[in-house]
Parts: sequence; structure tokens; C-alpha cells
Amino acid sequence: MDVPKNNQNQPPAQTWGAQSGWPTVYHPLPSFHHLGRGPPPAPQTPQAWGSSPQSGRDTSASDQHQLGPEAPPSATSLPENGGGSAPPCHPPVLKLHPPPQVCPYPPHNSSWSAASCFHPNQPPGNAASGPGANLRDGSDPPSAPAQRPAGNTNFIPTEAEEDRRVPQQLSPSASRYGLDPDSLPSAVKVMLEDRAEWEGRTFLSEPLSPLPPLPTTSCVMKDGGNASPSVIRSNSYCLPCEAQVGLLSRLPLGALITPLGGLNAGEGHPPLCKDSERVDGCGSCGASMCPPMSWQDCGQRFYCPFCGKLNEVAWKHYQPTKGVNGVRVDADHRPELSLGSYEVIGSQQEPAALLLAVDVSASAQRGGHLEFMTQQIQAVLSSLSREVPVGLMSYDSRIHLYDLSPELSRPHMLVIADTEELQLPVREGLLVPLRDCMESVLSILQVLPHISGDHEGCGGAPVELPIQAALAVLQGLKSPGKLLIFHSADLMETGDTNSSSGLFGSNKPKSVFQPSEQSISLAKECVSQGCGVHMFVLSQQDVGGAWPGHIPHLTGGALHSYAHLQGKLDRDRFSRDLRRTVETDFAFRAELRIFVSKDLRVSGCYGMFVPGPNPAHVTMATLDRRTTLAVELAHTRALDEARGAAIQTVLSYSLQTGETRTRVHTLTLRCSRHLQDAFRNFQAQTLLSFYCKKMYCSVLERPLQELREELQTDTTEALASYRKHCSTSCVSAGQLVLPRFLRALPVFLNSLRKSEVLLPGLRSSIHQRLQLRCCVLAMDPRNTVEHFYPPLLPLLLSDGGGLSPGEPLRCTAASLQPTGLYLLHPPLILLLWVGSQVPACTLAQLFSAGCFSSLASGEIKLPVLDTPLSVYVRSLIDDLSERTLHSQKLLVVKQGDACEEELQRLLVEDKSPNGGASYADYLYHLHFNSVRLLQ
Repeated sequence: MDVPKNNQNQPPAQTWGAQSGWPTVYHPLPSFHHLGRGPPPAPQTPQAWGSSPQSGRDTSASDQHQLGPEAPPSATSLPENGGGSAPPCHPPVLKLHPPPQVCPYPPHNSSWSAASCFHPNQPPGNAASGPGANLRDGSDPPSAPAQRPAGNTNFIPTEAEEDRRVPQQLSPSASRYGLDPDSLPSAVKVMLEDRAEWEGRTFLSEPLSPLPPLPTTSCVMKDGGNASPSVIRSNSYCLPCEAQVGLLSRLPLGALITPLGGLNAGEGHPPLCKDSERVDGCGSCGASMCPPMSWQDCGQRFYCPFCGKLNEVAWKHYQPTKGVNGVRVDADHRPELSLGSYEVIGSQQEPAALLLAVDVSASAQRGGHLEFMTQQIQAVLSSLSREVPVGLMSYDSRIHLYDLSPELSRPHMLVIADTEELQLPVREGLLVPLRDCMESVLSILQVLPHISGDHEGCGGAPVELPIQAALAVLQGLKSPGKLLIFHSADLMETGDTNSSSGLFGSNKPKSVFQPSEQSISLAKECVSQGCGVHMFVLSQQDVGGAWPGHIPHLTGGALHSYAHLQGKLDRDRFSRDLRRTVETDFAFRAELRIFVSKDLRVSGCYGMFVPGPNPAHVTMATLDRRTTLAVELAHTRALDEARGAAIQTVLSYSLQTGETRTRVHTLTLRCSRHLQDAFRNFQAQTLLSFYCKKMYCSVLERPLQELREELQTDTTEALASYRKHCSTSCVSAGQLVLPRFLRALPVFLNSLRKSEVLLPGLRSSIHQRLQLRCCVLAMDPRNTVEHFYPPLLPLLLSDGGGLSPGEPLRCTAASLQPTGLYLLHPPLILLLWVGSQVPACTLAQLFSAGCFSSLASGEIKLPVLDTPLSVYVRSLIDDLSERTLHSQKLLVVKQGDACEEELQRLLVEDKSPNGGASYADYLYHLHFNSVRLLQ
């Protein structure tokens, strides 16, 4: 049987985004109807296709939710499609109140418009004839009705079409189809169940281990021969042996990789071993030694699962084997033979430097921020290690370098006016250990606010100029480093940036997301040198088309923007961001290699990095412990069920001190020939993180509408496939059938579909969307889940009488009571919602406000009060802020206030102000279409 491949007949890449595993052209998987295998089973046979004969039905592996009353019996059987059998259930004739406005579907093999499905009293033949029937995201009507190819499952109307049918009196939480939102699968319930099962316990990560705790569950992970889920988390912990079975599930195979994954409480760092003492890995493919390597000939040779070759063992590392499994006698004393993660100490190189670049142009002088910035830099440097090499420069339209040699009586300034071909006049003294140049640096920082910049007619200073100068300094001294740019001048915009609705609503590739050629060239040089760029933008303008964040994010850095630095809140955020950036440990010159079993291949790699020609080989300038990449896998041939599958990541990097290290993580997974086993071992939170990274990388090349359609098509066909092949014969059409660990997948993917990046409205600028995309792409799984489903914590009891021990609530407006206080905390912002009926004594204890009307809304800093409520809330906010690398704004949102829209955009179970469907309506359509798809 031929094995289907995802990238067959793929056209050559034409743009930058396609130079690695980032997809450029969408190749839809084969329709699930064409993958039916064998004759239809007899109606009385309860066993599903692909299930184990001895296991029968495991009712604990799926959840059934009643979406409507039972359908009336039918005298005729359902038609067959593609050799498969339709499920033993009836079409979803759901008698809901108010009744759904649904017309009969045309035959499945006909072409029709998505808009025609939900218009009442309209025959299928001319369903798209009405005005605006085919509108997409508010675009102009096409000249002819769009025809849908046979087999497509994208039956859900677009967000613009949904908006035109929403009764204005319905609340955002209400369902137009009469569904009770509280009866739908709850993501909060799933997380609380997992937390109750694992919190306080230890998960032993062994080879071929079962499903781990969810990313949102705090749990101690112990390495038992398999990498911890905090560093490698597979989409499914049981891979299908055959590619055909994998395609039938409609869910992607892959893994999330956090090479420097943060350690939870109770965990230790990976054990260290010297390069000369460890057992060498495979000499053919380059994979490092790990437990899946199997020993033969009494330990003289070993079999590599990643390339299938036999390797001879060097005599200096030879040890005999024992037992029937052929385990070496020294396995317990060698991390590379017994653990899933270990680290190898290498040679010593140049330490990483800290470079500071300060904008001193005339525009920056007029802004009045220089004195404050230089004071904050002085405070941070005073707490820095004295061994760190430090360099300092200032710039306007020229570059001012400073010779910090300790032999000089005072520092010398070197002005470079020719910036076209940047050449350094000297190299000595540009990077000096802080212990030898502290006084010189402090004296320069005190003088910088008083240096006269360019003449008044000069425009803003280009942000690329200090990056080029920093690269010249680092390349001359062969050192990696961290570059901090403090830019105060106005940024030069390019193109029309007043309105982005037409740009984001078009069907053309979104060039706005693509970095310029100059940015890519500079980012590649930074990656080669190991230079991470962190930019602090103090301009008060909306940067629009001149967004400078591509280079910082592509080099492992970040962009911090402050619109009104004169305010105390912005100054506090600037201070916290600067301190965290300087004090955070980074890996420099990071090179990640990914190895998979010889029957698999890496078909794509998604994340915030400069792509290369090989998706299994990624290079990054800097890397922190939260940065996560998504790797997509594909079959090359059938996997061996007895041997399983293995994934290994080898990260080579250097520390701040210059010491080189290699960190190795290996994960082994079970394999099965049965589709049901694959469905049982998917987790919704992992799939959300994977889909997020893949879709956010795909916006470089593909229209947003196409990406949203792909998400809902995959989800619909996955539900249909599970219902057809893995559910019981007694399931009715009104019952929603989901695998146990995928109950929250619809609400997660609906939140992703209507996010600011994939469904942009007029309420956010291009700058905000670009910043959001880059920040989310680098997030680890836990922060990604909390970004798309923010935790909603009650701070008061329902009567407002005291503190709540507080379990999270469902992310919907129906959870908010006017007598309560609630904290919504996604990773990038904090929102404190205050009900209109909160007692005045509570407002006085927390805000020092006399009444609700006198309470100020918007960004605030909570007053320091000696009350139990104030201490509790401030302590909670501090704990939540420590989880992120960026300081978070705290917004107070009063019930009924104009700024409440900011909160509504984060209540993901409700209808979004941007037009995205509510969770109840989205789930209804997914269920309806998945059942109808089987007919």
C-alpha cells in the first residue's frame, strides 16, 4: 500500500517564509469519506473499525453530551459513502426552542455555498442567490456564487454572516439554537479534574509511558528513562502505525519542544557529564546516546532507532550487557543510558556581552525620556555581575562608540558618520568587563541626556543602525551577546497604515506579516553571531507599517513599547521589563537538531525563528527557558508496533559565561494499528498549542479566511471520524461524542479561530496584531492555553462577604455576578472586573474608594492597604506576574463601563466583539455538520 505524504507535488517555495518547514501551500488531506476501509459492518456488530477485538468498547474513553432530543425513528437506512458505513444514528433533527434556522442539505457530492445552509425556506439550488450570501469577513460580494468542492466539510457560515442573523436582544453567552451553555463540555472542568488527579503527586516519565498531566497542572515530573513533558510533549502518546490511519483521525502528528523547559518544584536539573566520558552516539546520523539504543553482541554494538544502522562501541567505553533485555551493567551510573534528559559539558569560548544602545537624536531629546532611561540603566548595572563584558553606544543618524579601556583616564567617544559601509576604527576597549569599566559607563550615562543630537530638520533615527554597529563590535571580538536598544525618536512609517480592514480581509497572502528583506538579512547575521536584540520603544505614535519588532523576535529577544512614559505606571513597567531582560538567563548560539524514528520524518517546524532549508535543524541567536517550537511529523513507512517510536532533540548552546553545553532529550512513544488508541492519547491543550504555532506561521503565506476554514474542517472531520469508527452503535443523532481528553478541543479551537491574529477587527492596529503574533508564537504550552482560555478567578463570595478559596470559572459573561470581584489573567494582561453591586466596604478595603461611581477604571496600581483583601489580591497579582517575562498591565473594568469591551474580547465562550461565534453556536454547527457528513 502506498503511503500518502503531506508534501507530494509541492510547488517550489517563492517567499522567505517557505524556506524551512513553514508551509506555503495548503494541501488538504484526503476526504475522510475516501478512507473507509473494508465492507460496512453489520448493524448489530458493536465493534468499531480499528478497535482491538479483545478490548471491545471502553466507555470511559469518550464523553457523550446530549445536544437535543432524540430524533424520530427512520424507516430507511443512511446512504454509504466511499465504501464506509454511516453511523447507526439518525440525522440531527433537533427540536430546539427557538428552532434552528436550517434548510435541508443538498447531496454530499454536489457543489453549494456555505451561506446557503442556514437560510430558512430557501431551496439548495439557488441558496446563494440572495444579496450577500457569500460574503466573507465583510468583503464585497463576488460576481458569481462560490462553488464548494465535493467532500468539503466547511458548512459553518462566516462570522460576517452570523452577525447579520444574531437577534440583537441575545446576550453574548446565549445560543441562538436554544442550547444551554452550562450543559456543554467545560474546559474548566477538564482542567480541575486533571489537577485533582495529579496535583501533589509525581508523574514518572518512563519509556512508552501513558498520558502525562496537562500543561496547566502543576506536578512533579520524574525522569524514568523518558524526557519530561515539560521539555517534549507529544500531540499523541500512541502513534498510528500506518499513515492511512493517521490521516483518518484528521488530527496532526507532532510534538511541542521546549529545549530549556522550566523545571517545576521538586525537579532537579538534567545531570551533567563530560564529553570525553560519555558513550558516543550514532556515527551515521549523529543522534546522541539514549535509552532507546538497543545493545547487541554482549554490548559490542548497538542499534540506532533513528537511522536503523548498527554502530561499533569504542573499546574505552565498552561494558558487557546482562539479562534478556541486553542492558549494560553500567546503565544505572550513566545518564545517557538510563535517563531521558542529560547535559554534556563542552569547551570554553568567549563569554556573552551586554551591549547598550541609546537614541540621542533631536527627536529623542524633545521627548524628555533620556534622563529617566539612563537612571534606570545605571540602577540595573549596579546589580549585574562584574564579570559580564559591557559595551555602550549612542546614535542618531551616526554611531557614537565609547572606548571603555581602564587604562584611559576617561572614556573616549568615536563617531562614525559613514554608516553605509560600517567599519570600526578600533576594537580594543569596546567590550570591557563591568568590574573594569563601571565608573566610565556611569559617567557616560550621566552625560548622555545633555548631548546635542542632530539638527532639528533630521528625521527619526533608523532602528537598524545600532544593530549593524553591535554586529560589527561582536564579530570583531568573536563574542555572542545581548543587545538592548532604547529608541525614543519617531519611527518612520512606510505605506498606508490608517486602516487595515481591507488588508486583513483580502484573500491575498498577508504581506503585512512578512518581515522586509533588510530585516531578514540582519536577523540572519544576528543568529550567526548569537546576538539577541531587545528593543525598548518609547515613541508615542502607532508604529504601523514601520513595526520594528521582527528582528527582536526573530533573534529570541522582545519588543517593549510604551506610549506614555511620563506616567508612573509606564515607568514602573519599563523598570521591571528592563530588569527582567538583563537578569534573565539566555542560551546563546543555540542550534537544535531533531531526530525521529527511521519510519518517520520531520515535515515542518513552527515557531519564532529564522527558518532554514531543513525543518529538523533550527538555529537561534538566543533562547530562554519558555521558548517552545512545534514539530510536525509524517510517516515514511509503517511503524513497528513492538518497537514503538522515538523523538530526540539535541540542543547545542553556550552559557553567559562562555561554557558550551549540549542538552539531549529523548521521548519514546507507543504505536498501535487501531484508530481508537490514537484518539485516546490526544490531549486538547497540546493540540491547541500545536495548531496555534502552525497557523500563526502560516499567516505569512495564506489568507486568514482559509486558515480558519482549515481549522473547522479538520475539527468537523475528526469528530465525524471518531463517531463513525470509535463510538458505540447506540449513540443517537442528538448526542455529541468526543474522546475523553478532547472534550475541550472545540472551545479551544474556536478561541484560536476568532483570535486577534486570525480574525482581526477594526479595534486593534497592525502593530498590536504583529506584536501579539510574535509573543504567542514563542509561548510554552501552559501560557498558550491561558492565552486562549484565560483563567477567571472569583475574589469574593457571591454575597461579597469575604475571600473566596476560589476555583476558576468558565470564561463567559454568565459567570460574572454584579456582587463580585473577578480577576482574568491571560499571560499578557490582567483585568480586574468590579460588579456594580459590590459593597462599599469592599471597595474601600481594596481600592480605598468610597463608592462604585467614584472608582476609577482603566490601568491602575492597587494602593497598598493593610486589609486582608488588599494583601490577598496584591500577593496574587505578584505571583501571576512572575510567570511571564513581560510585566503585565492591571486594568480595572467596571460593570457597564466603556472599557468593558476589553474584557468581552477575552471571554472566549461568548460571541466576540470582532464577530467570532460563541462556543455554543460553534459546537452546535460542528456537531450538526459532523453527523450530516456521515450520511
